[in-house]
Amino acid sequence: MPDTGARGSTFIVSAGQAGRRLDQFLAATIPDISRTRVQQLITQQQILVNGKQQKSSYLLESGDEISVTGELKPPPLRAHPEEIPLDIVYEDGSLAVLNKPAGMMVHAGAGSTESARNRGTLVNALLHHFKKLSHVGGELRPGIVHRLDKETSGLIVVAKSDAAHRKLSEQFSGRQVKKKYLALVQGWPRQESGTITSAIGRDRARRTRMTTRARQGREAVSHYKVLERLPTRWGKFALLEVKIDTGRTHQIRVHLASIAHPVVGDALYGAAREYKSQSRNQGTRKGLLPLKRNFLHAAEIEFLHPQTGKPLAFRSALPVELEGFLMALRGGVLE
Repeated sequence: MPDTGARGSTFIVSAGQAGRRLDQFLAATIPDISRTRVQQLITQQQILVNGKQQKSSYLLESGDEISVTGELKPPPLRAHPEEIPLDIVYEDGSLAVLNKPAGMMVHAGAGSTESARNRGTLVNALLHHFKKLSHVGGELRPGIVHRLDKETSGLIVVAKSDAAHRKLSEQFSGRQVKKKYLALVQGWPRQESGTITSAIGRDRARRTRMTTRARQGREAVSHYKVLERLPTRWGKFALLEVKIDTGRTHQIRVHLASIAHPVVGDALYGAAREYKSQSRNQGTRKGLLPLKRNFLHAAEIEFLHPQTGKPLAFRSALPVELEGFLMALRGGVLE
């Protein structure tokens, strides 16, 4: 039997195993290793066949000797400090509340590498600024109690200690944290307010999307209220206040798209990439109104301080680009 626990493993291909791809053979033979990791080792020339480098697609022959010279498991991914400006709304010894800009990921994904995908995140900035953060979420997500989508701006709470992290997490899971978002959507909802309770799960056809049509979705509850209806030369829009009882991935975006009112700028869930003026007095270029991000902003958050129990409440005004877009719409309101 070959040693399959670390580098130095060797395998001899039997007659019954001949004809299989090199990467498929190793992924099936070595316990707890992914085919992606096998392919990485092959590309790095850390897997040899009869002492020579071969491609992942190499078809094995009976008697081939496969040598693994690299570590089977990659080192755990860690976030590294980066000097990135932070908009700090509140800070004490237990926690911090920040305004996250659109376009910034909260943390790198589990499948990321030590490359560009693990750069420029909120976690990288936090590590540089605060030095010490909670470790409850692991080395890839220090201090992160909850998340905002990359293209969503607004308030996010960060824990500095493990004790604060656990207390805050209990409030989030117990639905004690009150969160309020501002969202601009396409079209006008029929009702002035409403509640969407459709369960949310991963879209099996498009893995980057979530859907309300998943077979095994998780409970999700969103409440919305129309703040303003805008009949503009670019079409009808509605500014909504949205409160959520749960915190599912893409929850507000998915729920609003499910009632045929996608968030403006959110092409992933069906919103237009730009809006063309319906006025005859506008030239084609002049009449275009683009938005390079989602019009979704975490505007308010309320919770209890994890150490003192004191109620804390914070507000964040719309960022300049969203306020400017809204002003442009209001300037084009049809009488």
